Amino acid sequence: MSGDAFITETTIDGAADGPLADRTVAVKDNISTEGVRTTCGSEMLADYVPPYDATVVERLKGAGATLVGKTNMDEFGMGTTTETSAFGPTTNPVDESRVPGGSSGGSAAAVAAGEADAALGSDTGGSVRCPAAFCGVVGIKPTYGLVSRYGLVAYANSLEQIGPLAPTVEEAAEVLEVIAGPDERDATTREAGADANYASAADGDVDGLSIGVPTELIEGADERVVETFEDALADLEAQGAETHEVALPSVETAVQAYYVIAISEASSNLARFDGVRYGPGADVEGNWNESFARVREEGFGDEVKRRVLLGTYALSAGYHDKYYAKAQDARAWLKRDFDEALAEADVLASPTMPVLPFELGENLDDPLRMYLADANTVPVNLANLPAISVPAGRADGLPVGLQLIGPAFGERAIIRAASAVEG
Repeated sequence: MSGDAFITETTIDGAADGPLADRTVAVKDNISTEGVRTTCGSEMLADYVPPYDATVVERLKGAGATLVGKTNMDEFGMGTTTETSAFGPTTNPVDESRVPGGSSGGSAAAVAAGEADAALGSDTGGSVRCPAAFCGVVGIKPTYGLVSRYGLVAYANSLEQIGPLAPTVEEAAEVLEVIAGPDERDATTREAGADANYASAADGDVDGLSIGVPTELIEGADERVVETFEDALADLEAQGAETHEVALPSVETAVQAYYVIAISEASSNLARFDGVRYGPGADVEGNWNESFARVREEGFGDEVKRRVLLGTYALSAGYHDKYYAKAQDARAWLKRDFDEALAEADVLASPTMPVLPFELGENLDDPLRMYLADANTVPVNLANLPAISVPAGRADGLPVGLQLIGPAFGERAIIRAASAVEG
């Protein structure tokens, strides 16, 4: 069983039939659901009930899925452990002394514990793939533009995508088929990949597949993680895949660039939570600025305040060029490196997380160490590429995830390779 996977449990029936009929799906609590509160794991939105469904929720219902609840998450998606939720932490069903990963930890835990057949998460810097790896399930971060973000409460809108989690690659691909495709309410969505039959790609056939391995994403990883990853690669080679090293030198700047861009966008996106537009009104004397400050002081947790303050600083006059502009330069460099690496290989492979699941509370007082744990996942979001985390085995009884990265709208390639890892 999972520990506190859900913030709100409910039962919402979908259409009478469809490709997901008789399937139960949990939804991360930063995705709008009509008539069901959507808290983002924050006191700021503890009583917020959206009047509309996100596009992905509409599509799940239309496909016959039964929604079973809203899952716990790091507040506004800011975290790697699902410990910063205002509603308390979620524990990992594999080992309840450990975290499930974040920020979609509730979604991964619900699937791993069998409390939902599948779940939706959102991935800003690895928030689907990290908990998938820590909980031993499959998680897909789609290409930016494949899945509508309409109804997703924005944290860092140039980076985040909604993605599915499920016990198997084929089941995750089936959910992706349902939620993918253009949406007139989200101008960032594209026609590419809309009609792909993703589940059919999970055929386990990797004969002749070229897999690039960026050495930079292995250096510094836990030895137990590396050993499990290399065993999985050897198994893929035995099935006919070819592996070779590729270079991604720019990834050494990825974590720094990611956090500057993410917190800058967060400082803008979260400005709407002021007690007037969203959030509880403050019963205080004084002017609007004092009321605004009181609402944000009481409504936001420490991690959200830290990122909003740092993001505001990074965007401020005199520092924009020093931090934000340089981060965007690093992002362009990273995209170029990925293009060159993927010109030499069909997919790239790395450990999803360089570490095993943390003990509860292990890193809460060391945010820098927590940020560095995202080193293998944030480059994908900066480059707007698709990636999947698939269970590769266990080390000391704990799950290890293998990450496969593809070219833009190359989801079928990573699904095919991941299904061979399962085999």
